Amino acid sequence: MNEILQFFAQISTETRSGFLIGGLALLLFMESSIPFLKMEYKKLDHAVINIVFTFITLIVNLFGAMGIMAAVRYNQIHNTGLLNMIEIPIWLNVILGFALMDLVGAWLIHWIQHSIKWMWKFHLIHHTDPNVDVTSGLRHHPGENIFRLCFTTLAVLISGASFGLVMMYQTISVFFAHLTHANIQVPKKINKIIAYVFVTPNFHKVHHHYVQPHTDSNYGNIFSIWDHIFGTVKKLDITRELVYGIDTHMKSHEHSSIKNLLMIPFQPYRSPVESKFNNKR
Repeated sequence: MNEILQFFAQISTETRSGFLIGGLALLLFMESSIPFLKMEYKKLDHAVINIVFTFITLIVNLFGAMGIMAAVRYNQIHNTGLLNMIEIPIWLNVILGFALMDLVGAWLIHWIQHSIKWMWKFHLIHHTDPNVDVTSGLRHHPGENIFRLCFTTLAVLISGASFGLVMMYQTISVFFAHLTHANIQVPKKINKIIAYVFVTPNFHKVHHHYVQPHTDSNYGNIFSIWDHIFGTVKKLDITRELVYGIDTHMKSHEHSSIKNLLMIPFQPYRSPVESKFNNKR
């Protein structure tokens, strides 16, 4: 286990990029072989928009890595963070570190963005995608990337995770972002078992249904256990009822223009059906 953590502590940008591209290629192949939905859309045009946002995400994350490294160093110098305060076997250290990183750095900020109006307006860009597929995983507004980096840094400070553990989590997290959005079939029996602990494509599809209350559910990134614990799991017959997108931005020029997507957070708020926000907030 120490060797694995050391590998990720020294992992190069090129190697991480290789993991990303390899994972994307595998999932694209699976989408063409075992698609869940036969969606009629211009896949290349759709992919270009999402890949632009993916590159923006990766660039922001490169700068954000400095903050994460600073948090790791702070914990090392001051012996702070939960994992630095207790003596446990390395395998348990990794599991606990993964859990805390996922809870604070992914689930919590995701839930908050659905709960605070001005933050939701940034996260909204992710939900406008009417054809969710493997390229949708990192379709995030630059503003949202900053929110997520802040909470990732907070997760490091709370957990005391080593730099190797953080990089391992981040690498697996990116793969899950693409996996859980992939348009692939997952056998119902297998999905039912796995989804008690891990986020599956079927579990996450409910989150991308275009209307409430399903939009505000199934927030998990890697682990679905947080949704089970906090009661945020919703179910939907995805074979019959699923419609991707968000009901306030269903017109093509609103969800298929990079310029408009970047400007959505600064446009007047649109209240969806069964909105949790009122127009005065």
